[in-house]
Amino acid sequence: MTTLYLIRHAEAEGNLYRRVHGQYNSLVTDNGYRQIKALEQRFQDVKIDAVYSSDLFRTMTTARAVYVPKGLPLHVRSDLRELSMGEWEDRSWAGVDRTDHPMMRRFADSSPDFRAPGGESFEELRRRGTAAVLDIAAHHPDQTVAVFAHGTLIRHTLAQFRGIGLEPEEMAKTQHSDNTAVTKLEIEDGQVKIVYSDDNSHLDETTSTLAQQHWWKGGQRADVNLWYRPLDLSKAVARDYYAACREDAWKNLYSNLDRYTGRGFLAEAMTVSKADPHSVWQAMFGKEPAGVLQLDPTRDAKDRSGYISFLYLNPEMRGRSLGVQLIGKAVSVFRPRGRDKLRLVCSEANEVALRFYRKYGFRTTGQTPGAYASLHEMEKYIGYEYRGELD
Repeated sequence: MTTLYLIRHAEAEGNLYRRVHGQYNSLVTDNGYRQIKALEQRFQDVKIDAVYSSDLFRTMTTARAVYVPKGLPLHVRSDLRELSMGEWEDRSWAGVDRTDHPMMRRFADSSPDFRAPGGESFEELRRRGTAAVLDIAAHHPDQTVAVFAHGTLIRHTLAQFRGIGLEPEEMAKTQHSDNTAVTKLEIEDGQVKIVYSDDNSHLDETTSTLAQQHWWKGGQRADVNLWYRPLDLSKAVARDYYAACREDAWKNLYSNLDRYTGRGFLAEAMTVSKADPHSVWQAMFGKEPAGVLQLDPTRDAKDRSGYISFLYLNPEMRGRSLGVQLIGKAVSVFRPRGRDKLRLVCSEANEVALRFYRKYGFRTTGQTPGAYASLHEMEKYIGYEYRGELD
């Protein structure tokens, strides 16, 4: 008999930024590294003979919780990858829902008719996942194996082992696994016994990803997901909106408009937008404007950095943990351009913003004079080098 632990990867960018990351190679978040540490402690006294992972960064990094402390090699298999989402990859969930709602509804219902353009069906995923797990077990008789994979693959693989069909009403009987949740299987002669599934008892409320989200609760209130469109500053209504956002941000920070250079801010935005239409974005919640993300594609480009000039949420959208989705949009713009860092400046007077940026991985690298107070020069790494030094 083979004992096989099937483990979901740690919290990754797609989970945090609310973007479609099937086979997109996303990074692990700071909270994900805390989950990995908790997973390592969970398995410290468990004998493991072999460790397998999909070939994506988030699973290979999570697998370090087991193979590194036990001195084992990591075996990598592409058939353990997540469901391919084709043309949807790295788009916001809200953006996909806006342009392809019927297919998005099929995805949410786990319909057998679902297939993102250029992607996989659930049936194909299920065949791939079950075949991979059974093949690994066959190569390790009378041993204990840890296998690191992805949420949708794990859900459909377990459904297959339980004899649950692809119909939506059948899949509704299954549950979603938390990041780093553990399932224990006993496999002999191709027969699978599920000892327990989707166990996240090594996490607490502060580290559990699902504890911070609502989408998986069925009838509970939905999470707010943003989508983005270029802010066309050639139009007066867009210029007025941008100017109002800039003015509100300044007044909130300094309580007055002394030294405020609204025309200068607008001129700068219009210049970068004209040079690159993917520089100034309007965040949208449904049909309503939610904020602004302004990027500078040329600043610090030689240093492989992407610069965030302005990140703003409308007052009614604040306090809902939405700002991180704008950071995710910046990553989505800059990473394909070869940038491995995000940079910005933040006034030391803006304590709320400083806490926000630090929470999501920005570190102060220097300081520079500002209008009323020093500005923190801040940087966040977005490259693929392993970053596991976090507490």
